[in-house]
Amino acid sequence: MIISSIEVYPLRLPMKSDFAISGGAVGNQAEGAPHVYVRIESDTGAVGWGEARPSHRWSSETLESVVSTIEKYLKPTLIGLPAGDLRQIERILAKQIAHGYNAGQPIAKAAVDMALHDLLAVAEGKRLTELWHAPSADRIDLSYLISTSDPEEARAKSAYAKSQGFKGVDVKIGLDPKRDAEIVRAVKEAAPDLFFRVDANQAYSLPEAIRIAKELEAIGIDVFEQPMRANMLQEHALLRRKTDLPIALDESIWTPSDLLQAIRLEACDYAVVKLTKMAGFRGAKLCGEIAHHACLGLLGGGLTESGLGLAASAQLFLALDIRSPVDLNGPFFLADDPIREKPVLARGTAFLPQGLGIGCVPDERLLDRYRSPVCCE
Repeated sequence: MIISSIEVYPLRLPMKSDFAISGGAVGNQAEGAPHVYVRIESDTGAVGWGEARPSHRWSSETLESVVSTIEKYLKPTLIGLPAGDLRQIERILAKQIAHGYNAGQPIAKAAVDMALHDLLAVAEGKRLTELWHAPSADRIDLSYLISTSDPEEARAKSAYAKSQGFKGVDVKIGLDPKRDAEIVRAVKEAAPDLFFRVDANQAYSLPEAIRIAKELEAIGIDVFEQPMRANMLQEHALLRRKTDLPIALDESIWTPSDLLQAIRLEACDYAVVKLTKMAGFRGAKLCGEIAHHACLGLLGGGLTESGLGLAASAQLFLALDIRSPVDLNGPFFLADDPIREKPVLARGTAFLPQGLGIGCVPDERLLDRYRSPVCCE
């Protein structure tokens, strides 16, 4: 099969509530959330879909940079290549947009990689997991995301998560550092038995991280995610020696080589796998396998993607045998999703579509409705 066409759809999807991390807002009701869909078709007529969810508050990529990267640099080099030669395609993409601290526009590359995997699985009449000879599954447990600087709101949301059958909560801290411990304590009191993941998104200095880690350890959370800046691996290693609280790294680990460096420095107990930050399935799957062999814990996460990205990530996490509730929280915030046969959420579980490939096909009328103009078009 030869890649015959690549189409890029920049979108602003409506949100039913605002969402913020310690770095600022990553989507709001007034402006919506930036998403980019990619459609790849082969000369045989097989089609695959991928998704990018950029946020300039979380990474260096934006809606505009994802679109321009694919349209101006990736698309011209991919047309005419064999769709199944993923290793060659990975090398070509790495040359087109060079590696820096990360894989070089990994969120844009992930959308292309996702679409290619979807295309190949559909063409072979398989579900995505079957490409990796992994068992198929129809569901995955989700954690419930709580992002607020109000302890009483955090308590209410935690109680709601427990009542709805969620098996885990993921609490964002660093929005108001003076109230962090109060917010976490309120959540723990309302849902003491849930898997409890606290994510700072790089909010703290080392002294602050040591102080808050001791408070979180006393409260009884399960894992403390990305307390300090991404490049502070030695400081994370020092933090681990100051607390018994397991430390997870997310923004610090974009590539397999990042993970190897974190392992060498003993900087974490858990690695966070995200399909889109790791430039697609190949990089994310390799990171997961390295972490397993290094006896690290694995956490699954996303970037508030729509149903397409959720279903793709879920199948990857199931193939990697990630057992703790995963942080795929896009449906908590999106007011509409341009996917037909999307995952269904019930009792804290995402039930996945059973179609070929990723299992999701966009409704192109909704893609037209939510299409966003960008300056690079």
